[in-house]
Amino acid sequence: MKFFLAFQQSEKAYPIPAYSFWQHYIKNGITEAGYEWSECPDADWALGLAPQNKNAHAKWKQDTWEKTVAWLKNNPADIFLSYLYPSQVDEPAIREIQKTGIPCVNFFCDNVREYTCAPPEFKIFDLNWVPEYKAAKWYKTAGYSFINLPMPVWVEPASRVIKEETNNQVTFIGSNDIQRKLLFESLMENDPDIKLVIYGSGWNDTNAPKDTNTLAGYTFYKKIIFNLDFVRRQGSAAFLRKLKQRHISQSGNNILSPNINGPVSFGKYNRLTAESMITLGVNRYPSFRYPLLQPGSYSRLRDIEAPMLGACYLTEYTEGIDELYDIDNDIAVYRNAEELATKIKELKGDQNRRRKLKVNGQKQALNENSIPNSLRKIIRILTS
Repeated sequence: MKFFLAFQQSEKAYPIPAYSFWQHYIKNGITEAGYEWSECPDADWALGLAPQNKNAHAKWKQDTWEKTVAWLKNNPADIFLSYLYPSQVDEPAIREIQKTGIPCVNFFCDNVREYTCAPPEFKIFDLNWVPEYKAAKWYKTAGYSFINLPMPVWVEPASRVIKEETNNQVTFIGSNDIQRKLLFESLMENDPDIKLVIYGSGWNDTNAPKDTNTLAGYTFYKKIIFNLDFVRRQGSAAFLRKLKQRHISQSGNNILSPNINGPVSFGKYNRLTAESMITLGVNRYPSFRYPLLQPGSYSRLRDIEAPMLGACYLTEYTEGIDELYDIDNDIAVYRNAEELATKIKELKGDQNRRRKLKVNGQKQALNENSIPNSLRKIIRILTS
């Protein structure tokens, strides 16, 4: 079985959220499953997400898909597997690929953050790989072919070893956003003695994200276009919340200052995740579609990655996470800052339970929530 990949591959770095790890995960996951993968060497898929004008994007789209269709005609595959945003989809090109007998599957993990329903551009795919439990209902309502599967994560075999605790800290690794900040401030106000240690970018004022409105070249005209597009995608209620919340500072309360560290290397990330007494996950996310103190949530990539690395994992409950794990046997969950404080105390006082979560969580993640298992399910659907 050979997969052709259009999974945000690129040899260049663009000013967009991290994307290079996706091809690392999916390529290794395919290989571990015993399958093959191929790619068009001249296709720069990440460029389709980079900031560029309308004409430049249209040229990228035409050139990339022409190269891809031509490559597949000369180098056939069994399944076309992509990670494409709606703006990257070219329906005529996909139909050309489908005419050759190659089914097209698209993975997309920004449904609930960016949209309120299944993007119409995704109707063309033979199967949509939908990792968010909430979004799966949208695809069902729209009548699109879909399968709800975990985020595609792969960790190297050398990291699949249960490691002993090397510190007694509660570790969170991730960039700063308003929802994470408010949660951790509430946690520390609830119990200042909790040894919370935070690693990541944007937590110090000097690294805080810049307001889009202050960026060079952000003209009044561009601001109007941006806001109109925001209303189209998010709704008028979200825009009103944005206006009300725009003066809320990312700084202010300095209760977290002693807990903050900068970003860590890939190796240190793995070690801290695996060797901390407790590793935290946060599934809420910033969105003006929700009131500030009643955020939306969905199961994140770390919900797969941390257990794979053998963490004693405590993450935020969200709809569908009990489909991935046996709660309290594989992972522990919390629902608010008060319950988070309680769960931390319970886990700190029970070494045997921490060990059980490390072992059971890793087993479940590597077996049931792995890329090879997801690929087998996709193949069964496409060949049934």
